[in-house]
Amino acid sequence: MAGVYLAVARGAFRRYSTYRAATVAGVVTNSVFGWILASTMLALWQVRPGLGGYDARQAVTYVWIGQALLAAVAVWGGGFQDDVQARFRSGDIAIDLYRPVDFQGWWLATDLGRAGFQLITRGALPLALGALLFELALPSRPLVWVEFLLAVALAVVVSFGLRFLVSLTGFWLHDTDGVRAAVMVLSMFFSGLLLPLALFPGVLGELARVLPFSAMVQLPADVLLQRRTGHGLLALYAFQLAWAAALLGMGRMVQAIAVRKVVVQGG
Repeated sequence: MAGVYLAVARGAFRRYSTYRAATVAGVVTNSVFGWILASTMLALWQVRPGLGGYDARQAVTYVWIGQALLAAVAVWGGGFQDDVQARFRSGDIAIDLYRPVDFQGWWLATDLGRAGFQLITRGALPLALGALLFELALPSRPLVWVEFLLAVALAVVVSFGLRFLVSLTGFWLHDTDGVRAAVMVLSMFFSGLLLPLALFPGVLGELARVLPFSAMVQLPADVLLQRRTGHGLLALYAFQLAWAAALLGMGRMVQAIAVRKVVVQGG
């Protein structure tokens, strides 16, 4: 069965690799926004040096890490959600439930394949360009990059867990666009994509750091910036694993409730 999911992930990787124009456009978009945001950060840090415990190089690096993770972690949603939404509208979701593979596992494998391609293209290329345009605080030790990739993999699983729960609302709503839009706003704000969570004041900052969204951008960035090492790094992984397990578990429970009675769109 593991071979099936591996084949599904490879298929998703190849599928996204065929969208060459969209990939190039995405790389350009991420790079342009990275340059704008990095320049803004530099201006802010000239006025407030050391804000949030970051120096100017780290703040600029944080921006480019966020742009590198944006598509891979699907902070704005999308990926398998678009396919599932289309299948709700067509009624093909009923066929998915008859497949001799786990519904959740199938879409997780699909999303991991998508994320792998996006990380290589819309992740690595903008980050490399950022390193050419700005002085970034990137690590020289290969082990830190391995630790970062592990954090990114867990971030993708956490993101999938959230998006899978959103997609499951389609069993009742048939159209999840409204729920997706609401979760997208929360994800952008609480993941740390717009600003490092260390800049959030008081209770808001404490809340942001314990929500699952922080596992998507803030924590992988902390690993690459080497703000978490030793026991702190292990605690970071434990946090991501806990939220991944919780969200996947909730997804399975909601799915079990949803499929007790499936009403296919159109009759």
